[in-house]
Amino acid sequence: TNTKKKVGNENAKEKSKDSDPKHVIDSTTKLLNEAVPVEILGIILPLLLGVAFLVLAERKVMAFVQRRKGPDVVGSFRLLQPLAEGLKLILKEPISPSSAKFSLFRMAPVATFMLSLVAWAVVPFDYGMVLSDSNIGLLYLFAISSLSVYGIIIAGWSSN
Repeated sequence: TNTKKKVGNENAKEKSKDSDPKHVIDSTTKLLNEAVPVEILGIILPLLLGVAFLVLAERKVMAFVQRRKGPDVVGSFRLLQPLAEGLKLILKEPISPSSAKFSLFRMAPVATFMLSLVAWAVVPFDYGMVLSDSNIGLLYLFAISSLSVYGIIIAGWSSN
């Protein structure tokens, strides 16, 4: 009978804990502190912007080496050029071989791109600033890196 009373008291404590406003606020705060989409955007956006501007810098250096004008069309100091090129790439007419399996042919670059972004989940940027702090981070990185080859294989196979 003592165990029944203890179990009944524990259930009553859990029910009162769930209805306690302080507990609800604490659980909501915990949920907001674990806002994964914000962390994901905090990693992906600087990464993509950094790559875009490194490509712009590379194109400017190559233009200097070849003694020609580099990309100089959009924005002040030509800083909007990577955004314009990305928009152009998205809006271009899709070209695919006539005998290609269209869904696989379109999915292949998306799969490669997504796998390359997912690989950054275990890369630490600063102390405590990592999306997934895993004990097997290096193994995960190698596994995801090896999977990105399948996007290229699928694109070639689907174009037959």
